[in-house]
Amino acid sequence: MRVGLALLLLLVATLAHATVYKWVDEEGKVHFSDEPVKNAEVVELKENTQNNIKLPEVTVIPSYLKAPEAAQPSYKMSIASPSEQESIRSNDGNITIITNITPKIADAHQFALYMDGNQIGNKQTIGIFKLSNIDRGEHRFVVKVLDQNGKRIASTPVRTIFLHRTSINAPTRIKPQPRVNE
Repeated sequence: MRVGLALLLLLVATLAHATVYKWVDEEGKVHFSDEPVKNAEVVELKENTQNNIKLPEVTVIPSYLKAPEAAQPSYKMSIASPSEQESIRSNDGNITIITNITPKIADAHQFALYMDGNQIGNKQTIGIFKLSNIDRGEHRFVVKVLDQNGKRIASTPVRTIFLHRTSINAPTRIKPQPRVNE
C-alpha cells in the first residue's frame, strides 16, 4: 500500500513539471499551452519563480516619544447606606447597598460589590445593589470601581453590618396560665 502511494506521488510530481509552449495566432493573441502547436516555441522557466517581498524595517519608537496614557480620574467613594455596624432586621434577608462617588464614573468603568471577600452578582454601572436571601450574621461589604480590564480604580472602606432574621427553629413560648384557686 505504501509503495503504491509512493509511486503515485512520483508519477504526479513528474506530470506537474510539464513543458510550456507559446504561440501567436492570426489575430495577434498570445497563447500558452502544455501541448505543442504548429509554430509554437518552448518557454524556458526560471528555476526560482517564488515571489520575494522585501519587508520594511521595523523602527522602534523611543519611550519618550510615545503618547502618555490617559490619567485615571481620582474617585472618592463611600458606602452611604447601611451605616457602619448597623443591625438590619429582614426575615427575607434583603439588604440594599448604596454608594456615593465623586466624580461620576467614566463610561468604561463599572461598580462591583464584594461581600465577605467574594464578588456578589455582576458588575454594573450604578452604585446601588439590592441583595436578597442573605444569610443572617455579620457581613463585610466593599464596593470597587473597575476598569474594562478588571483593574481596581477605586474602592470604599470595608463596611460591617449585622443581618437579623427570625428562625423557624426558635422554641415557641408558652404563655403562663393563671392559677385557678379551688
